[in-house]
Amino acid sequence: MKRLGLACLALLAAGCASMPSGNVGGSGKWVGAWGGSPAPSGPTSRSYENQTIRQALRISASGSHVRVRFTNEYGDKPLKIGAATISMAGPDGAPVGAPVTLAFGGQAGTSIPKAAAMLSDSVALPVKALDQLSISIFVPEATGPCTCHVLATQNVEVSGPGDFTRGGFVKKDTVTQRPFISAVEVAPATPTRAIVAFGDSITDGYQSTMGANRRWPDVLAERLRKAGMDRSVVNEAISGNRVLNYGQAMFGDAAVARFDRDVLSVPGADWLVMLEGINDIGQGGDQRPSAEVMIAGYQQIIERAHAHGLKVYLATMLPFEGARYYAEPGEVIRQKVNGWIRLGRGFEGVIDLDAAMRDPANPKKMKAELQSGDWLHPNDAGYKVMGEAIDLKLFR
Repeated sequence: MKRLGLACLALLAAGCASMPSGNVGGSGKWVGAWGGSPAPSGPTSRSYENQTIRQALRISASGSHVRVRFTNEYGDKPLKIGAATISMAGPDGAPVGAPVTLAFGGQAGTSIPKAAAMLSDSVALPVKALDQLSISIFVPEATGPCTCHVLATQNVEVSGPGDFTRGGFVKKDTVTQRPFISAVEVAPATPTRAIVAFGDSITDGYQSTMGANRRWPDVLAERLRKAGMDRSVVNEAISGNRVLNYGQAMFGDAAVARFDRDVLSVPGADWLVMLEGINDIGQGGDQRPSAEVMIAGYQQIIERAHAHGLKVYLATMLPFEGARYYAEPGEVIRQKVNGWIRLGRGFEGVIDLDAAMRDPANPKKMKAELQSGDWLHPNDAGYKVMGEAIDLKLFR
């Protein structure tokens, strides 16, 4: 007992706020508060060496403790993290207050094996839903092409040589990918459940305002917060992603392949909202899957979600006439799949985003004022319409 007491005093004297990741406060359970699904490296993937990477993000759950999931899942060698910190951030993403060390088994750094992910120890950091956090990572050795979430829709700052995780950051470069982090989890004071938004670039928020959190899952999180509902929203979309097939490496593994990692691993997940399939139709060209094959893919995901107790809401695919890869055979498939989704058979509910976004005068196209210019992705106004079209009663 005397030795244990001395060890605890030593930890307190060192100012260590980290505890092993299994130790939580509040309700004693973790809940997903933010997600950034990783993808394999591609032509735009960077390598980092002797640099600090600082990234801001907004969480959607409240709690007393926080931990971060670091990822090297597509790395071809171990990823060495020399130091990492977390702090609150202001509306502009800049750190506010003293940084808190993110440790790994009580150690200030770690080496993540290739093809692996690693949770930090938990840290005492009281947070509220819609708070912004800043995470800084120092990588002392060459990382190789990073395991990144390709579309951050947020500027990520990169330093010159050195460890600046505890302050004194001088930006040398800016990137718009999220390197080496894929999740933030929070220990809530009372039990909180998570909604996982699963999809492609339309859920990832492509063409929304950089750094403004205007994706449709962000709008949904804001509405839930305003309604006083303790529900977090975890965005597990990857731009370019498909339900069944593989495109470019940076578009990630197909939804049926990444489902377990990106949905079932989210702690506290109770609902799945899936909006995906337009890339299967559009990017597939003459090899695009039939409506029947796509429906079978959705059914696989539904069955796997139900096996783990998740309620499933499928969203209808948005109109895409005018998009670069629009073709009439693809439109026929979209209509068939949307018709099947609207039947609502075998899953808990339908979110008809097609109806919310289509032009009444030409249902094959989005309303002009809601699209970003490419006739595939919404603009900020369109994402707002999508987020507001979702009935909050679905998550009671």
